Amino acid sequence: MVRPSWNDPVQIKQLLDVGAQTLLIPMVQNADEARNAVAATRYPPAGIRGVGSALARASRWNRIPDYLHQANDAMCVLVQIETREAMSNLASILDVDGIDGVFIGPADLSADMGFAGNPQHPEVQAAIENAIVQIRAAGKAPGILMANEALAKRYLELGALFVAVGVDTTLLARGAEALAARFGVEKKLSGASGVY
Repeated sequence: MVRPSWNDPVQIKQLLDVGAQTLLIPMVQNADEARNAVAATRYPPAGIRGVGSALARASRWNRIPDYLHQANDAMCVLVQIETREAMSNLASILDVDGIDGVFIGPADLSADMGFAGNPQHPEVQAAIENAIVQIRAAGKAPGILMANEALAKRYLELGALFVAVGVDTTLLARGAEALAARFGVEKKLSGASGVY
């Protein structure tokens, strides 16, 4: 799974050409943006992806027979919903053909809802839980990032199919702190209660 920095067809094409087949597209607000994300991953006539893949790793440098005819079916497009606007447009996003799943961004969502740094706020949690149920009911894969173990388990119970329970940089930092502590090095920063 690869996450481009934005819903940009040029960047998406580059990621696909190096071999990515599952993309997590951030900050998708509505059905039009979801359709644009899908179109960027599909060759014409189903989309707008450029066909220079014969020179790319994705086709093993033109060694995969009929790559251009098979590639569209191999793509997995996941979109991130991270705002109230996206939540209000969730039903229409779910109706977009080619959207395989929806990943909820609780940190950005909580900030957009007026609860920055508090994705555990009851209003944010209600929105997340409703979205997971709605995504699952639409036959799509719901996903979310949540480091809080109890909430991560709750999302799995609700039907989330992929739950990220940590972030690489946070895991690295906590591991480094634990190693330093074993050698008597004091932790200089208090344990900030960040969202990850």
